[in-house]
Amino acid sequence: MSTAPFLVLPRPGAAGLAALAGLPAAAMQFAGALKSTPPLAGLPFDLTLVSAALLLPGLVLLAAGTRWRARPVLAPPLACAGLLWLWLVVAALWSPSREVLAAKLPEAVLAAPAMLLAGMVVGGDPGARRGLAAATLALGPFVAGTVAWGLAHGQVVLGGMVGANPEMVRVQYQLAGLAIACAAGLAALKVVETRGLLRLAWAGLTLVLALAGLLPGGRAGLIALGLAVMLAPAAHLWSARRGRAALGWVALTGGAGLLAIAALLADPGRAEGLRTLERFTGDGLAASARPLLWAEALRWAGETLPWGLGTGAFTLAAGNGERRGLYPHNHALEALAEGGLPGILLWLGAFGGGGLLLLGRLRALPPGAGGRLVALVLPIALGAMVSTDMGNRMVWFALGLALSAGLEAEPRRAGEPGIG
Repeated sequence: MSTAPFLVLPRPGAAGLAALAGLPAAAMQFAGALKSTPPLAGLPFDLTLVSAALLLPGLVLLAAGTRWRARPVLAPPLACAGLLWLWLVVAALWSPSREVLAAKLPEAVLAAPAMLLAGMVVGGDPGARRGLAAATLALGPFVAGTVAWGLAHGQVVLGGMVGANPEMVRVQYQLAGLAIACAAGLAALKVVETRGLLRLAWAGLTLVLALAGLLPGGRAGLIALGLAVMLAPAAHLWSARRGRAALGWVALTGGAGLLAIAALLADPGRAEGLRTLERFTGDGLAASARPLLWAEALRWAGETLPWGLGTGAFTLAAGNGERRGLYPHNHALEALAEGGLPGILLWLGAFGGGGLLLLGRLRALPPGAGGRLVALVLPIALGAMVSTDMGNRMVWFALGLALSAGLEAEPRRAGEPGIG
């Protein structure tokens, strides 16, 4: 009697393992935007935690099926990131804050390393990177469509659900704008990657997403969308050694965007109901608290040199009490004000180093990888300079994506040890 098994299942390949990591990674990265949409606002569980739980086994399987090579250029930004986390712990010793510190410090020194590592793994593997980009490209139109529907039916106010916590409304419309911006950059990238009627279809989707970016109300999101549409395809063309085409794309999209904005602003009536444009006009800019927060951060940075206020101490120093939402709204200024000179130098080494690494490696990356990484990183990077604090997981995941440009991933051969 034969002892052969009735059914032999094929061993999962690297591409299948990569998909397990890329798809939940997109859901985790843009969970905040998804949770602000009417269909998902009533979920009985935390979408971020569920997505992270689904991502973890995918990362383990991906590590088991992949051989990784790290380039030496990765060492400086990674070292600066590690020292920055350590310095945040040290700076907590003289911080007068208790509530903000207790909330932010674990996110900044425990969750942040995990997010950075996840971004490096997902961004470094070709299959995972494609899965992340494809899922983001699907999430963007979903967020745009549901926010538009919610606005039309009075269920969304600037991207936040009616009756929701007012402190969260501001965050929700920003996150919706960032998700739309990343998807628009990826759709624009498809325009230069494809040909014929398919190129027209991607151009149409890019235009639809650009129009959707006028709805949620996030000024940074709209600027990020324009930059992603302009620079993600340009990065792809540059990496393919088509410098003239890259410059031509930048000129074409930049000019078209300026003309469109000028046409809308020329007739104020056209901007009515478009929350993002309304926030650029009238009292929208004057009502922003960011300039005051930036000025306070610079003032306290000067008064507390060289060591800074201490982790989480800015809101107390600025006279706002233990209100985490009134952080400096600029990653670099937060590092300077709360971490002093060591904080800002380490921040520049980590985040500035990550950006320079990505730019310097564009032409060495596989086809399409550079453009996808730029589309996924650029909007989040811009958001970090006008919002979020050191505990924001999206920023650390995006830094991991940028640093993944210094990694090379190859599927393991049959019989090769999985880990180690």
